[in-house]
Amino acid sequence: MTVPSSDARYSRDELVAALGIDPKYGEKIWTAFGFARQHSDAKLFSEADVEAFRLFARGAAGVDEAAQVATARTIGQSLARLADWQADQLIEFDEDPEVSWSVDDMAKALSRIQRLVWRLHLGIALEGSRAQDSDSTGWDTTIGFVDIVGYTNLSRRIDHHELNDLITAFEDQVSAVVTTYDGHVIKTLGDGILFANPDTTQSALTALDIADLSEQPPIPRLRIGLAHGEVLPRLGDVFGEPVNIAARLCGSSRPGRILIDDNLSDALEDDARFRLRSIAPLSVRGYRRLRASALTRPKA
Repeated sequence: MTVPSSDARYSRDELVAALGIDPKYGEKIWTAFGFARQHSDAKLFSEADVEAFRLFARGAAGVDEAAQVATARTIGQSLARLADWQADQLIEFDEDPEVSWSVDDMAKALSRIQRLVWRLHLGIALEGSRAQDSDSTGWDTTIGFVDIVGYTNLSRRIDHHELNDLITAFEDQVSAVVTTYDGHVIKTLGDGILFANPDTTQSALTALDIADLSEQPPIPRLRIGLAHGEVLPRLGDVFGEPVNIAARLCGSSRPGRILIDDNLSDALEDDARFRLRSIAPLSVRGYRRLRASALTRPKA
């Protein structure tokens, strides 16, 4: 069921007409948002919605169409995943006799909280963008990758409730460590988490604290890879060699251990809070002799 604005006056096709855009392009964007290609006269949009879309369309006029569709797809996929999870939660609350709120009331409250959290995150992201070199499309940062060792076999041995508890604890606790050191979780991948932190020292401290979580029930064994360099931020994700190297180092690391690339090792070598040990070059996919070091805390 589609939930329209309370003062909705426009159908999807009427919105497209009001914006004065090509119907085929409007259909493409609508599909990229994740909605079905079907005609409907349902009134979904208010006058304020039309004005918001008009502002968005005006700002996107000079942007390549492929980039606009990719942006719409990213928004649609992210919000669809969030909405699916929220719907399950609201139904669960609605079935609880101790919860007196209706689903509609809870949805309205959730919508307000969601907008507040989004505005705060947007403000932080804008400040970060202004601090970067405006002439550069890259971002100099440390990329970290952490995953669960033997996840496939583990998921076969435990039931869904145990798996849910494991994944929830893994994502919650690792994300808490990342944000404690002013880092940013880029994405979660079920058995893995990709994060970024432009500060080399903070990223190393993050990795050490995450390693401490390894084999602390319900979290199983973890392994971590870090690489520093320039990445391309795009639609909430990051791309570039540091991402690839961090993933390769993570996959080559032993349970509970941290491997870092030479760039990060050079930045940390004079810091007494860290102990670095060079390892033999790694032969991994895409890199025949990948140089790396093991990162630990100094011995007492």
